[in-house]
Amino acid sequence: MSDVVLSCQGLVKKFGGITATNNVTLELRRGARHALIGPNGAGKTTLINLLTGVLEPTAGRITLEGQDIGHLPPHQRVRRGLVRTFQINQLFASMTPLETLATVVSQHRGLGARWWRSLGSDAGVAERAQQLLEQFHLAEVAGQKTEHLAYGKRRLLEIAIALACEPRVLLLDEPVAGVPAGEREELLQTVAALPADVSVLLIEHDMDLVFSFARRMTVLVNGTVLTEGTPEEIEANPEVKAVYLGHGDEINEALPVEEHARG
Repeated sequence: MSDVVLSCQGLVKKFGGITATNNVTLELRRGARHALIGPNGAGKTTLINLLTGVLEPTAGRITLEGQDIGHLPPHQRVRRGLVRTFQINQLFASMTPLETLATVVSQHRGLGARWWRSLGSDAGVAERAQQLLEQFHLAEVAGQKTEHLAYGKRRLLEIAIALACEPRVLLLDEPVAGVPAGEREELLQTVAALPADVSVLLIEHDMDLVFSFARRMTVLVNGTVLTEGTPEEIEANPEVKAVYLGHGDEINEALPVEEHARG
């Protein structure tokens, strides 16, 4: 069995005369803790949208565990184990974390619209939902409406939803974006404790998280892969420092906030 679980080869995405993704080749290995970084407009979120089927590539190939998935819509990629989170959380404001997770677990197990009944009668659904609530530090707010949760808890809930889909590959799109400083540590610890058998590709501007989490990093600039390597190699790379800051300071001293339009 190949060690590569998700890959893209020669991936191109053009919007009219703009090339947002330019011949990108990337391999995510089994059990990976891989970070994708880059300055404003680098094309990181565009790349994630291509991998997950939100956008259709102009050219190139995407494979999941050796199978070409480039023709599949997003929900079918989720069924095959490719799951993502978003920069802006996409939650049901009027539902509680318990209801939300029970819904996702029920849907994933093929129970569909029977989730309300399953919440009370299906022991497997209830047990899995409770496990996720505890794993993601949500048990104490399990009965509160999502709209009333602290923002950090909402981000935790979003990652819990992704894990409820039992992914083999998880794409985390800026999980700590917008989270107040006082709520970040819990989220950082939770990301660090994600299951080892889930391969993770992380997009993030918080370099503390990137360097504590990633074992391999890819730097994207203007839609093109600039370089790839270990965190130590990336931190010492003068090209990477120049791209971020224009001089030789450490790259984790300051990073821009990516524009949502092209990031």
